[in-house]
Amino acid sequence: MTEKFERIERINVPELNDILGKQFKVLDDGFVRVVDYMGSDNAIVQAARVSYGSGTKQVSEDRGLIRYLLRNKHTSPFEMCEIKFHVRVPMDIWRQWIRHRTANVNEYSTRYSIAIDSANKTLPGEWRLQSQDNKQGSEGFADPEIGAELTREEEKFHTYAREMYDSRLEKGIARELARKDLPLSTYTEAYWKLDLHNLLHFLRLRIHPHAQYEIREYAKVIGDEILKLWCPITWEAFNDYLNNSMSLSAFEIELISYITKGDKENLLTKAGSMKWLDKKADGSLKRNRERDEFEDKLKHFGMDIPW
Repeated sequence: MTEKFERIERINVPELNDILGKQFKVLDDGFVRVVDYMGSDNAIVQAARVSYGSGTKQVSEDRGLIRYLLRNKHTSPFEMCEIKFHVRVPMDIWRQWIRHRTANVNEYSTRYSIAIDSANKTLPGEWRLQSQDNKQGSEGFADPEIGAELTREEEKFHTYAREMYDSRLEKGIARELARKDLPLSTYTEAYWKLDLHNLLHFLRLRIHPHAQYEIREYAKVIGDEILKLWCPITWEAFNDYLNNSMSLSAFEIELISYITKGDKENLLTKAGSMKWLDKKADGSLKRNRERDEFEDKLKHFGMDIPW
């Protein structure tokens, strides 16, 4: 007897199919392209409704359900979608990228193959200065003359490093040893596969203005050029609830309630209890990162700093 079964069609996204394999240029010689994918916005809805069990009522139409799931941090339905990228990225940026340990990765091997003959270059106007407030960030740019000098030095160094590497190979030195003095600006390539939930987490951190510029450029391409086509409803919800939103702690909510009621006495008492108002010898406030972040939120709403 022939077994009966329900035929299930594979989910296809025509808009994403049209760009499979297309290289989206990033930086001077990097790229991102989609190799394969599974699922779509429909798969998220399908998975979520299965979880309600037999006989339960559908929550809402698809867009409302996806927005509800993301807004309330119901993440498992988003894990039903997966996507595989092929990326070319400078090694120093790849170090940040690979810290997201929620993907399957296979990287180009310079033990097995000759290193990619390309290094990320910095134009004279692109040399950023070290931030005075953020130890891992940058702000502003170096003088153009200094930038031009640094770019010339960089070009010489890249050329010398590559010539030294090629010379070692010509002399028969093992690739695993010949590579050791290549600069971190050398491009590497990798296949990077992950589910949609973890991709959203990656994008939330790497699109953020505090992320390094170079990795932000990759994150923006993945979001604007790829995720927007693959799962447009999820991309919309991501921007509304994660990317362009802000959170308030219980402490911050309490402070705002004092501000709106004009209760300055309790406001200052509460802020003081959190060491927000401690002062230096010259009478100015000591630096406090949490307070600075709260002040930025007040400015966003056009509210005055209350101390």
